[in-house]
Amino acid sequence: MPIFHVEYTYAPDATALRDDFRPEHREFLGALHDAGDLLMVGPFLDGSGATLLVSAENEPAARALLARDPFAREEAIAGVRVVEWKQVFGPF
Repeated sequence: MPIFHVEYTYAPDATALRDDFRPEHREFLGALHDAGDLLMVGPFLDGSGATLLVSAENEPAARALLARDPFAREEAIAGVRVVEWKQVFGPF
C-alpha cells in the first residue's frame, strides 16, 4: 500500500483551540495507528505544524482519512500538504 507524507500547518491563531482538542486529536491518531493506517506522527517543535506518514490506497483516501481529525473539524489546521512518499531506508 502506498505511503503518504502529510504536513499539517497549524493555524497560528488556534493554539488555545488545539490545546482544547488535543486529547481527542491524540485519541483519533492513536486509533489510526492501531489500525495500521498511521505509521508515525509528530509535531514540529516550533509549534507550526506536524508530520504524519499515512498508509492509504491513494491521495484522496489519505485526505479523507485525515479529514476526520478533530483538529481539521475544529479548523485548527491552516493547510495540509499530501505527497506520496517512497522509503529508501527505514522501518516501514
